[in-house]
Amino acid sequence: MISEIGDWFSDPANWRGADGVPARLIEHCAYVGIALVLAAIIAIPLGLFVGHTGRGATLLVGSGNAIRALPTLGLVTFLFLLIPKSTVAAIIGLVVLAIPPILAGTYAGLQAVADDVVDAAEGMGMRGMQRLWQVEVPISLPLLLGGIRNAVLQLVATAAVAAYVGLGGLGRFLLDGLAILDYGEVAAGAVLTTALAIVLDVVLAFGQRLLTPKGVRIAVKARRPSAKEVVA
Repeated sequence: MISEIGDWFSDPANWRGADGVPARLIEHCAYVGIALVLAAIIAIPLGLFVGHTGRGATLLVGSGNAIRALPTLGLVTFLFLLIPKSTVAAIIGLVVLAIPPILAGTYAGLQAVADDVVDAAEGMGMRGMQRLWQVEVPISLPLLLGGIRNAVLQLVATAAVAAYVGLGGLGRFLLDGLAILDYGEVAAGAVLTTALAIVLDVVLAFGQRLLTPKGVRIAVKARRPSAKEVVA
């Protein structure tokens, strides 16, 4: 199997044209990027509203768990039957699946803000929106950005199902390889998808560190239990 993967990657034909690795990689990243932006536009404001006001928390958690239970392939196929354009159907399916982790991360981040910090901000005369953007959001950034990272990993993995409704992306290598029993191509598609997920996660982890205020990072490290405490 390793030799078959090596032969597939070393074949110049697999790196050229509309069916080559660069073109499929760009398609895959486009699906992930579009779905992530649309999901963030929906989930982050909603998570901020619920986390800040406390209204609709039960509905938020329940609906998020329900969406997580949806089967990816079944959802995309169902939307494909309803919507003639396969690209639109796939993007909608990916957006739906990306909303729960972003929503959960945003809501959990605001809920993790200590009450005494909120009380101190109110004591300084900060109004609701001032307190939200100047205090609560900066403190909640680690969890909020963590939700985005989780969403990206899920999107990279699940965007491969777009191939089942006629779209491109790295999923084409999996589907086309299975169709002709070319297991080297199947394995290559899996390797490329895994590598993309790892690279994006590393980039996002670096971005998360840069965007998180230094004081928040120090506070998070201070709250982590030491090795002795874990053993005890």
